[in-house]
Amino acid sequence: MPNVDLHCHSTASDGLLPAADVARRAFANGVDLLALTDHDNLSGLPAARAVADEVGMGLVNGVEISIEWGGLQVHILGLNFAADDSALNAGLEAIRSGRVVRAQRMAAELEKIGIDGAFDGAMRHAENPTLISRAHFARYLVETGVCKDVRSVFDSYLVPGRPGYVDHRWATLADSVGWIKGAGGIAAVAHPGRYKFSKPQMRLLLDEFKELGGQAIEVISGSHSTENVAVFGRYAREYGFMASCGSDFHGPGESYVDLGKLSPLPQDLKPVWEAF
Repeated sequence: MPNVDLHCHSTASDGLLPAADVARRAFANGVDLLALTDHDNLSGLPAARAVADEVGMGLVNGVEISIEWGGLQVHILGLNFAADDSALNAGLEAIRSGRVVRAQRMAAELEKIGIDGAFDGAMRHAENPTLISRAHFARYLVETGVCKDVRSVFDSYLVPGRPGYVDHRWATLADSVGWIKGAGGIAAVAHPGRYKFSKPQMRLLLDEFKELGGQAIEVISGSHSTENVAVFGRYAREYGFMASCGSDFHGPGESYVDLGKLSPLPQDLKPVWEAF
């Protein structure tokens, strides 16, 4: 089975490495097929493709779209689409336009509990200010000694119910799947094991996703446990979804798994890349 990694990030969104360096690292780690899936943004794709073409590594266009479903943020991966599609690009621009306002609200909430300067501090970590995210706030809070690492920042401050989290109106599931399919791509539910849904809620999400034309689910993810792989492998079989795999690499020392270092998919699942 080829070494495939269909979920990673660069400085075009909230990763630590430029897109070209992400592609070089993937190739050095033995990746045969890569998708760069920056949040709500396609600007890293040309640099990643230039490196992939240079070294002879396969690369498909990717994106991770932020949506709201069931009152929580969910991420939908778009894979192997036309990057110049006008409706997709307009939709992503609309999502990005709300990120700075959300960041200002997050900083105001953190200031209420005595954490000052968070907006400017997070912005220093965001190479692309329009893609400022919770990860940039997390890096600032680690930098200033509030928390020891990025994961503990999220647990303590940046998830629902914590003092630095604010609600935000993202795109809908129908929006994201429609944009991806309209651009000729495949939509996949990203890291489903990370969502705090009950089994009935997860079924409702997957029912709606399939009804809208979603075709895949990320079974292997850097953040998935062995139990998650088994659970979402069963869902893939039940719903007839193709299976995707991705490290969700953001940078050295900050990711669950390095590029290309994933466990293989269960053999009875249909790999999503067979449809590319």
